[in-house]
Amino acid sequence: MYINKAILFGNLTRDPELRALPSGMNVCNFSIATNRVYKDRDGKKQEQTDFHNIVVFGRQADTVSQYLKKGSSAYIEGRMQTRSWEQNGEKKYRTEVVADSVQFGPRGSGGARSTGSGQAGGRDSEVEPVEAQGAGIEYPKDDINPDDIPF
Repeated sequence: MYINKAILFGNLTRDPELRALPSGMNVCNFSIATNRVYKDRDGKKQEQTDFHNIVVFGRQADTVSQYLKKGSSAYIEGRMQTRSWEQNGEKKYRTEVVADSVQFGPRGSGGARSTGSGQAGGRDSEVEPVEAQGAGIEYPKDDINPDDIPF
């Protein structure tokens, strides 16, 4: 058995680009950055950033292009794919992650961060307090009886 699985969590480096294929299906392209912090041989803290190209198809492509923007954090699960084409007589290659699912990360107050440690995941972005997130949502007042749940 072979496995081709990619799991990434990072910040978008550019706004998503939505296009339509000749078949009419929508496709959305964007890239994310992931960071890794480690200590080198001398014990100095080092940081490495990797950039990943992401492709999303179908209805999820519409949602991604509508709600995500540069600086947003996202969790992506998918598969690695390398495609090739010829341009000006030269063979070109591009490796990308074809996303099966995209989950949006926590929303900050302004989207892209201007300062901070640069860690993927938006730890230094401002997140709404839990109390403020539920404002305006009316929750049902009915008590739920566990015996009524069918599973």
